[in-house]
Amino acid sequence: MRAIKFCQVAVFLWLLMLILLLAIGTTALVVDRLPLGDFRGVTLVLAAVVLLYLYAFLVYRLFLLALPLREGEVAEHSRHELVANVNILFYLLLFNSLIRTHFIPVPIQRLIYLALGARLGANTYSAGALLDPPLTHIGSNTIIGHDAVIFAHVIEGPKLELKAVHIGNTVTIGAKAVVMAGVQIGDNAIVSTGAVVTKDTQIAAGEIWGGIPARRLKAAPGQA
Repeated sequence: MRAIKFCQVAVFLWLLMLILLLAIGTTALVVDRLPLGDFRGVTLVLAAVVLLYLYAFLVYRLFLLALPLREGEVAEHSRHELVANVNILFYLLLFNSLIRTHFIPVPIQRLIYLALGARLGANTYSAGALLDPPLTHIGSNTIIGHDAVIFAHVIEGPKLELKAVHIGNTVTIGAKAVVMAGVQIGDNAIVSTGAVVTKDTQIAAGEIWGGIPARRLKAAPGQA
């Protein structure tokens, strides 16, 4: 695994300080002036935490708007590496606690993924983890099962590469399944519980896949 460099950590810490200042400032200037009653202290702390994450979403999306994540192999000491590693730091230190928790209801998780840049169609929900939302594209009426994991990065020794994941409409990803970088899944396909779909796999519409590594178990209707 490639080390995250000091300058990349410094950029993240600068953004984190901005987020903290915005959250604390808004709490002090706005929330603290409200009539909060006997639970004033608890309410102020909760408001600060909520504001911290809301500002984190905003600053993160503005950062990616200025310096977008792009697909491809990440060259060392490049701007691409700066963006990729700052993105990783955001997830490790801020967003992982939201994505991997089982306490946040699934409909709210959908809103979190949308706020982080995932492309999710109507009536699509994930009870699993989308580790790279800006590079995750999922159609409508698709369900990601409990504890499934979808990620769009490849780490192989010092190699770091980003590859978007594309999942179609009315797809079912079973519980505890793993979908790796570069995978493309067609409409109405099914990935069975616990399957591991290796990187760059293409699953055609209507197919059923399962196993470790995943292989086709059943062809689409009308195919041999």
